[in-house]
Amino acid sequence: MEQYKQDFTEFMVESEVLKFGSFTLKSGRQSPFFMNAGAYVTGDQLHRLGLFYARAIHDSFGLDFDVVFGPAYKGIPLSVITTMAIHELYGVEVRYCSNRKEVKDHGDTGILLGSALRDGDRVVMVEDVTTSGKSIEETHPILMSQADVKVKGLMVSLNRMEVGKGGEICALDEVRERYGFPTASIVDMTEVTTYLHNREVQGKVVIDDEVKAALDAYYDRYGAKKAV
Repeated sequence: MEQYKQDFTEFMVESEVLKFGSFTLKSGRQSPFFMNAGAYVTGDQLHRLGLFYARAIHDSFGLDFDVVFGPAYKGIPLSVITTMAIHELYGVEVRYCSNRKEVKDHGDTGILLGSALRDGDRVVMVEDVTTSGKSIEETHPILMSQADVKVKGLMVSLNRMEVGKGGEICALDEVRERYGFPTASIVDMTEVTTYLHNREVQGKVVIDDEVKAALDAYYDRYGAKKAV
């Protein structure tokens, strides 16, 4: 596992974004872990988060693209910090773009924030986590209606690796199969679990044998098959 993936795993725990215990998800599932990207709130946390996204995008998709697009709402700051981090790390100038939930009919009109989209633009999308693919389902048509663009990939921070709506593969793989563009994550839960098992972070073991057993049981029930 690459060093930046190890660092990101510890960063999620240190930022209290990734927690272990017992949590009821929107789906009704009782999960032994919970990830809340809204807990990144300080300047340092957001700066570091952008750098992790930039590194993962570089490694997964390369830098031959024009726009970082973040679906509203959580994707808005993600697109901004990732655009800044790509410039900081690689000296590459890309533009940020997000959608509004409602079309604005005065001043800066339209449904987009940030850069306008142009025919021929190559776009990388960023999200915090894809649980059902619903936000992509809502924003992909908006993206494609604005200009003749090509989506180069979707990057999320954590792949939960649970079955999606189809009941077999994970939501991230369902998005890839449905829309035909690559998808990736900075880390997935297999990597996180393997790395954190009986390892101290800030003097505390967050995945001990008991938590590991709960995670194994959860994935025996809800774990996704690996897409080909």
